[in-house]
Parts: sequence; C-alpha cells; structure tokens
Amino acid sequence: MGAIHWIWAGGALGGWNLPSGLPAPHLMAAPLPGVIAHPVSHPFEVAALVLGGLLAMGAWLSGLARRSFVSLTAAFVLAGLLLGPGVTGVVRFDTRSGFVGQLATVALIVILFGDGLEVDGELLQSHWALPLRKLVLAMPLTAAIVALATRLLTGMSWTESLLVGALLSPTDPVLSSSVVTNPRVPAVIRHSLNLESGLNDGLALPAVLALGSALAIGGGRFVWWRFVLENVVLGFAAGIAVGLAAALLAPRAADDAAGIPGHQRALFALGAAFAAYGLAVLTPQGNGLIATYVAAITLGIRRPDIGREFARHAAALVSIVKLGIFVVFGALLTLGGLAHGGWAAVGVAAVTLLVARPAAVFAALAGTDTDRATKAFMGWFGPRGVATMTFSLLVLGQQIASARRIFDLAALTVFCSILAHGATDTAGVEWIAARARPPAPAGREPSAVKPGSGTDRRRPPRTKP
Repeated sequence: MGAIHWIWAGGALGGWNLPSGLPAPHLMAAPLPGVIAHPVSHPFEVAALVLGGLLAMGAWLSGLARRSFVSLTAAFVLAGLLLGPGVTGVVRFDTRSGFVGQLATVALIVILFGDGLEVDGELLQSHWALPLRKLVLAMPLTAAIVALATRLLTGMSWTESLLVGALLSPTDPVLSSSVVTNPRVPAVIRHSLNLESGLNDGLALPAVLALGSALAIGGGRFVWWRFVLENVVLGFAAGIAVGLAAALLAPRAADDAAGIPGHQRALFALGAAFAAYGLAVLTPQGNGLIATYVAAITLGIRRPDIGREFARHAAALVSIVKLGIFVVFGALLTLGGLAHGGWAAVGVAAVTLLVARPAAVFAALAGTDTDRATKAFMGWFGPRGVATMTFSLLVLGQQIASARRIFDLAALTVFCSILAHGATDTAGVEWIAARARPPAPAGREPSAVKPGSGTDRRRPPRTKP
C-alpha cells in the first residue's frame, strides 16, 4: 500500500472519493518532525493498558474537570503527547498503518451521527439562515483570512497559503459536540453550530484536493463539478435513503413487550450510521460522512424516540471513541514538530482562532438581528480538530514540496484549538447561559437570532467528555 495506507485503501479518505487524476502518494523516507512515522513498536497490550487506564482516570476525574478550566479532551491530548515518542515513548502509532485513519473515520461516524440525531426538525425548517450564512459566507471568509495571514507571516506562495486556509476553514464536530449537546446553550445556537460542523468538512474538501493537485510535483487533474456531483449529491442521497429506511424499519417502543428493549433500538441506530457510510462510499462513491450526518437528521426527525434511546445508551461509546482519538492524536505529535514553524506558525494559529473565525462570523451575520453575544459565542466555538488533521495527512501523502511545513501549521493550530476550546467550553456555556432570555411563552416560536430560545426537550443531556 501507499505511504498512508488508510487514506488510499479503497480510494477513499474517510468516505471522501478521491479523483483518479490526483497523483499517488509515495513512501516517506524519514519521519516528519510533526508526526511520528515509526512502526508500532509495542504490543497491543501496552496500548490497551494505557487507554484503559486513561479512561478509568478520566471517569474518576470527570467531576473535577467539569469544575476546572481543563477539559478531559485537552487532558487526553496532553497525555498522548507525554506518552508518545516525543516525550516518554511509551506508545507509538504509525500514520502509514490503517489503525490511525480507521479510528479517525469511526470517531467521525459516531460523533456525526449522534450530533445529527440532535437536530430539531422545527428548528431545521424555521431557522436555517444562520448555518447557511456561516457555510456559504463565513467559511470562505475564514479560509481567505487564514490564507492572507499565512502568506504574510510565512512567505509561502499564494497556492500554498490558500491550501492552508482550506485546511483550517472547517470546524470540528468532535470538539464542538460538548457544546452543541449542552441544554444550557440556547437551542438555536446549538442547532446552528451543529449543522455547520456537520456539513463543512465535505464542503472544504474540494478546495483541499484542487489546491493539493496544483501543488503536486507532476501536476494532477481535479474536476470540481464531478467531485461535487459524486461526493456531495450522492452523499446526501444515500443519507436520506438510509434515514428513511431506518425510520420505517426501526422497532418502536411498543415492541418492548416483544423483547426489543431500548438499548437494542440504540444499537439499531448505530447500525444505520455505518450502513449510511458504507452505502455512500460504494461505487459510485459519495461522501460517507455527509451521508452519515444526513441519515441521522432524517432518522432523528422521523423517529425522535430512536434519538432518545441513542443518547441514553450510546453516550459511553461516544465518549470512548472521542477520547481515544485524541490520545492517539497527541501521541502522533512531537514538541519539535509543533515548534518547527517558529513564531510565524504561532501567528498563523493565533490568527486562525482569534481573528479569522470571529471576523468571518460577524461579517456573515451582518444585517441580521443576531445580537453581539450570540455572534461572539459562535465566532469563538469553531474549533479545528479531527477533520483538519485527516485532510492534512492527505496532503502529507502527496508529492508536495511544502507538505511537511503545511502539515506542521495545521497540527499546531489543531493542538492550540484543542487546548483553548477545551479550556473554555464550560466557561463559555456559563457565559452564554447567563445572557439567555427567559423562555418564550407557550405557543410562541423561539427567536432565531437571540439567545435563550429554549432548551432541548427531546433528549437528556450528554455528559461532557
């Protein structure tokens, strides 16, 4: 297989069909400074012991984490960094093996499906303007601001800078899930952030592939309209089809007497998530993650009882997958790789998190009745995470002269985002909850733009990872 086995197995990256015109990856002769490329040099038992110990410790310290500024997500990334080859060398993961990419794909499937089930049908019909504005306006603006900062601070070419902007433009559903599932956050804000993070990964990929193809040695051919047709359209179609079929076939609460308890209905929903993904990536290949998210929305609207059972019985699984992927991510990093770009890389990360996203959200929502607190909250909670790193590994596998430098920039930004957003999500929720208006009187539709538009009445809150 190629240098990054999991990207090219079956010709897909996490459910995204890769055009055949793109250049094939080549074996990396030496480890990269920002990612460990050594073979796994420890038995499975060591990794199991480490992950099991961290999960047990995380559960034990979860109450303390909720009362402090350090989230378990940030703690697990730091633990992975300390246990990885960059510090102690207790665990090692090879980015060229199938494990890292498969774990990232499973994490995205499970998290996206759980978040999709949280989408409220009434809000989807009446309050679609905010997520649409952020997808169509804020996301390209974010990419443009990041590209400009990269060009000015690092001296990279415009094509390289635009690729960095495309990599850092999508928000992450894994990191944002603790906010979008928290009932203290006003429902309209949760709805907007949820839809945005669930869909922008697939929308960012065409730019990543096109710019990567332009930079690759030997060139490449990328047909954007064919990609959109095959990936996005087929992804939506597969998701709707599986969601409708699952809603029709899912056992109902009345079936408890027939021996189908709630946890089995949750298991049925999880099966639908992987079925949507698998159907979408079959020939003709579509976007498996978009299919998973759309299937969850369809199933959750048609059968809200399934969403409730999934939230009740699958929370532990979601937490394990989420925290596991961040331990592995931390173990892939080295301190030298994070510092490889110097102060210019730190500047790009700071502009991405502190300037580009907030400015783009404020600009995209200009002219609406959205208040300043809502804009500020949505502008800050646009973390970068698993999807950005997955795209960055794709770039790393191509014959791009600056691939290592681009990857280091993305890795540093994701690392900073995990720490910063993990440290502020609890305080941010408290801040926006304190500014929320009292619930609207019965029979009155919640405001689409003001905080305090109600809480999630359909599902119990999930615990923060």
